[in-house]
Amino acid sequence: MLAEERYNEILRLVNDKKTVTVQELTEQLDTSESTIRRDLTALHRKGSLIKVHGGATAVNLETMTKDALLSVRRDLNIEEKVAIAKYAAALIEKDDFVYMDAGSSVDLLIDYITVVDAVFVTNAIGQAQKLLKKGCTVYLLGGQLKEATEAIVGAEAIESLKKYNFTKGFFGTNGVSRDKGFTTPDITEALVKEKAVSQCRRSYILSDSSKINQISSVTFAEFTACTVVTTRLNDDAYRACRNVVEVE
Repeated sequence: MLAEERYNEILRLVNDKKTVTVQELTEQLDTSESTIRRDLTALHRKGSLIKVHGGATAVNLETMTKDALLSVRRDLNIEEKVAIAKYAAALIEKDDFVYMDAGSSVDLLIDYITVVDAVFVTNAIGQAQKLLKKGCTVYLLGGQLKEATEAIVGAEAIESLKKYNFTKGFFGTNGVSRDKGFTTPDITEALVKEKAVSQCRRSYILSDSSKINQISSVTFAEFTACTVVTTRLNDDAYRACRNVVEVE
């Protein structure tokens, strides 16, 4: 396959799925990983897509109305997510009452938790299992299980959140915007996030750099309502914000 043919096929897949991994592209195009990485670099320089660690995302993420599968998102920007997860895990203290939102960055945070005397509430089955294996006390919200993000959503989940008063909450997001706040494609998941943020004394948004200045369909919190933990910022306007923490 010629380079231009590969470029066209890569762009078709990226624009169709919004988020793809290098592994997916090597399998779909039957070519080497090094070739795919070079192609992604070339297309990123042209402004045709956004190259991230482990894959690529579409440049028009602000129009995204559907979540990528959690299994796909776990592999993207992994180096950034590890740095963010380590910083966030260190924020958890003994006797904290912590809300853990569903999402790949929050899921990774659990791997670095050292304080097991805190109490955790989550709307993600996988995260509840990981916390339990670490010896933590964990409560799982009830409600409808969403396939793509493996999150529990719906009226029952929102009702459950009303009785909790969290000291800290950790959230994933699809977009970070100073104007539109924190956004996600699915309104059912946005409503759960919105209620959970309102029940937290301090809320932290774990966001790799590909989410910065992106907008998805539904806002679940205003920009000033949460602290953003991110890395590798390319926008000085966000770096200057008092509620943005850039880690290495």
